[in-house]
Amino acid sequence: MSVSEKNNLSMFNFTTLWFGAAISVAEILTGGLLAPLGFKMGLLAILLGHLVGTTLLVLGGIIGTTERIPALVSTRISFGQYGSYLFSILNVLQLLGWTAVMIITGARSVNQITKILWSFDHLSVWSVIIGVFILVWVWLGKDSGWKKANNIAVVLLFMLTIVLSVIIFRNPELFSKPVVGDMVFGSALEMAVLMPLSWLPLISDYTRFAKSKRGGAVGSWLGYFFGSSWMYIIGLGAAIIASDPDPSAMLLAANLGIVALGIIVLATVTTTFLDAYSAGVTFLNVFSKLNEKSVAIVMTALGTILAIVVNIEQYQDFLYAIGSVFAPLFAILLTDYFLLKNKKIQTELLVNWATLGLCVIGTGLYYWFVKLHLVLGYTIPVMLIISLIRLITWRLTEKWIYVKKSLPT
Repeated sequence: MSVSEKNNLSMFNFTTLWFGAAISVAEILTGGLLAPLGFKMGLLAILLGHLVGTTLLVLGGIIGTTERIPALVSTRISFGQYGSYLFSILNVLQLLGWTAVMIITGARSVNQITKILWSFDHLSVWSVIIGVFILVWVWLGKDSGWKKANNIAVVLLFMLTIVLSVIIFRNPELFSKPVVGDMVFGSALEMAVLMPLSWLPLISDYTRFAKSKRGGAVGSWLGYFFGSSWMYIIGLGAAIIASDPDPSAMLLAANLGIVALGIIVLATVTTTFLDAYSAGVTFLNVFSKLNEKSVAIVMTALGTILAIVVNIEQYQDFLYAIGSVFAPLFAILLTDYFLLKNKKIQTELLVNWATLGLCVIGTGLYYWFVKLHLVLGYTIPVMLIISLIRLITWRLTEKWIYVKKSLPT
């Protein structure tokens, strides 16, 4: 199959892909973390954070469409071949963690439903079942059958969001109930920025197959911004009203029963597929002879095991770890590509010590800002500062590189 034949994903395909990816129990639960702000301020943090985070996400995707390369391969532009290997390893660990998080949060919600309906209380069994469904989804791949299945799934998930929204917004206590707990606005804003940021190392794995740059960018932005913002808002409202953002309780209250079970499984599968598949693509950046689908299947199996044996549900620190690494990384890459017009991979470049050092500085800055509780959160100021430093210093540091030695002629 030629490259042009592969580039067949339309704006509609990307809208449904990223809308489906956004609809997950994990996103709803993360939105619930913002409840101490109250609904109005929480809503403001969600919309502002997603506006920034989704725009950054789409900028990364544009690189993939323009150059027709996966996300982690694109980091070779700024960091060199070995630098991209380092970030590939970190991304695989991130994706493995996300796979486990998605499986265990989905399994816990499903288990809550079956425990009430049929007294079936087996969290590990549901983790395995969900893992198997993800394996099947990965096996289908990105062919035409997958696109049709994904579109059907998104329609069903859209119906889920309608049901949950009705449950939340018909409750008069949403705007009047006193909030419990304490949270600064900057931390809430960061929680909204970090979720789309966590997809930055993945988006080009899909946008490289876009029919057009505009279709890939607009579809991805619309699908993820509205889907993820909606999930956060549902979680925020549920946490305020019922002190529990888990959608299983709301769906049971709506007497959906077995339908609720199926919907939550579907939401978990469509989102986790992207993590598992991109792990396979990332592996190929280091081990090019491997098969991406085979690696994705192995990653799904490992994520399922991790979900069973490790308590990985408290993932706020996990989100911070993602932000601390990938915020400075993509600040440098986006600056190089869009502002410095450094658009091509230099095959002889192995390591760019200047950009790697700047990444380390950015990670340190991130955790320092976490302690300061800045009103803009931590990702936004880190990316602005690192981008500015890169713009000022790139000429001074352009020789701080390690390149392949030329063979004698």
